[in-house]
This record gives sequence, structure tokens and C-alpha cells, in this order.
Amino acid sequence: MNLQVNINQDGLIQRVAVLGEVDAYTAPKLKEQLVPLAEEKEAQLIIDLSGVSYIDSTGLGVFIGVLKLTRKHGGSLQLVGLNERVKRLFTITGLDEIINISGGE
Repeated sequence: MNLQVNINQDGLIQRVAVLGEVDAYTAPKLKEQLVPLAEEKEAQLIIDLSGVSYIDSTGLGVFIGVLKLTRKHGGSLQLVGLNERVKRLFTITGLDEIINISGGE
């Protein structure tokens, strides 16, 4: 399945909607889109995963990397709109303890 990434910038706030599956095949594309945003000084990334039906460990790695970059540059990362299956993956791995996850905005 293809991955679609839509970015809407409003000042320091970067709203990113991700659609599709995040796996070993599509994760490089997601990383390519998110890393430059995360490297902006004090960027506030809000990533909407309501259109994501599946994430594997490669995808989780992308989000960990983006979290580290946003923190390094004084920014923040928030994930919103996770379905139960995706949210459970973040909970099982303990990533919900270090990444700001909310049901929506």
C-alpha cells in the first residue's frame, strides 16, 4: 500500500496527516518528509495518524527518531487520531510514555 503525507504549516506548528500503512517499505518516505520538519528550530509537530491502519517496528523507529530531533531543536511532537490497533502498539512498546499521544484535537 502506498503512503500519503500531507503537510500544513501554520507558523511553528506543522500539521502532518499520514494516510496508509507505515512499514519497512513506506517508512523511508515518511522519514524523508518528517526529518526536515523536526529539524526546524522550536517546531511543533502534530501528526495525525487517523488515516493509518498499520505500523510496524520500522515505522515506530521513524517516530522515535523524529521525537529525538524535535527535542534536540527545542520543539515538540504530538501524535493524534490513533486507532485502537495503532495505539495499542505504542502502549505495548512503552512509547506512549515518551511520546505525547492524544485522541484528537
